[in-house]
Amino acid sequence: MTVDRSRLPEPGPTRRFVFPSIEKSVLPSGLRVWTVRHTAIPVLTLMLLVRRGAADDPPGKEGLAAISVDMLDEGSGERSAIEIHEGLARLGAQLDSDIGSDASLLTVTALSRFAGPALSLFADMVARPTLSEADFERVRQLRLHRLTQLRDMPGAVADRAFVKLLYGEHPYGHTPLGSERSLGSMSVDDVRQFHRAMIRPAEATLVVSGDCEHADIERLAAAAFDGWDGSSTGALPVMTTLPRPGRLNVIARPGAPQSELRIGHVAVPRNTPDYHALVAANMVLGGQFVSRINLNLREEKGFTYGARTSFDFRRLPGPFALQVSVHTAATAEAIDQSLQEIASIRGSRPVTTDELALGVAALTRGYARSFETAEQVARAATQIALYDLPDNYFAEFVPKVEGVTVEDVTRVAAEHLDPSRLTTLIVGDYDTIAGGLAHLNLGEAVVLSPDTF
Repeated sequence: MTVDRSRLPEPGPTRRFVFPSIEKSVLPSGLRVWTVRHTAIPVLTLMLLVRRGAADDPPGKEGLAAISVDMLDEGSGERSAIEIHEGLARLGAQLDSDIGSDASLLTVTALSRFAGPALSLFADMVARPTLSEADFERVRQLRLHRLTQLRDMPGAVADRAFVKLLYGEHPYGHTPLGSERSLGSMSVDDVRQFHRAMIRPAEATLVVSGDCEHADIERLAAAAFDGWDGSSTGALPVMTTLPRPGRLNVIARPGAPQSELRIGHVAVPRNTPDYHALVAANMVLGGQFVSRINLNLREEKGFTYGARTSFDFRRLPGPFALQVSVHTAATAEAIDQSLQEIASIRGSRPVTTDELALGVAALTRGYARSFETAEQVARAATQIALYDLPDNYFAEFVPKVEGVTVEDVTRVAAEHLDPSRLTTLIVGDYDTIAGGLAHLNLGEAVVLSPDTF
């Protein structure tokens, strides 16, 4: 057999990916129990998805959902926080928690033979936490210290300010951590009330992935979560009127050697029919190293180590954002080039066949690697639960992305990227960059105080 080593081999067709089936049941309390078999190793990943998150923070109590979830492992029943974690350690189990705008997620990974004890500990933390005042004061103080640290991090300042500019008082208008003011106004009674009202079985899905049988997990879950009750609290947050921020906004950091940039606007929700085309479009625009934005700002101009764009798909319309940190002297030109790239992909410089093929390949060729472990499979199932996706969503992802055309990309970019609505935020040395900003034709810069966010 002769091999031509003068050129790269032609890739073959993408192999069909099959996501494992999900077995489902519902306990009398309303808790949904889902299991996905993944028997490569004798390990289980337990994930409890609660479809309540930072968007459910009451006005003036921003950060309440996050601190409430953070306190679930601070003691339960007669167990102290130390005793809970000692119990997890004896099982060789690991606990993690995540909170976003739309949901809260708790994860425990343990050996399959410890499914019963792991579920028992898990349920105690979720359904029967102590929520003591002493623990609350300690956890709150840790979060206040973290907020103080974040004020010295330009990227964190930019992220917090940018969502506030885009969303204002909307439930998406703050990061899960909250602010010094809102944390200072909370009490442990707020946490207890949030737990009673929001962390309920009717809002939750228990996803178990690994070497397990559905009937066994359902039986163990029914016993572990016995006594946990509470119906849904009703409607989810709704889309309210959004603010119209200035097109150019600055948070001054005198002497900063770099400018942290955010450019974007509120875009579309996760259930948009244009999801796959937008994912492909973003790969070309700024979703990978060889994207237009990164090749322009990094490879051609040398302004940055890396630039990227993303659509943050949520239950309600989420933000489209470009993120980049550039040398202070390059601030104005970097903004100008970024705006040009966003505008041009809408049609004046449409995506080429080769660009789309490269973006699609990046999304599909390594797709199966995202489902190698029990934790990855469980996390995928929680996405199905959170966004009410069909069970075959992951199996259909590759064919649907491969079916996106150049015309599709141009259409969705024109429909969902609006240059006239783009808001630009700079965290940097305003005195040094002010002269260059005047030539961007974005209007007068609005100078914001970092204490506002």
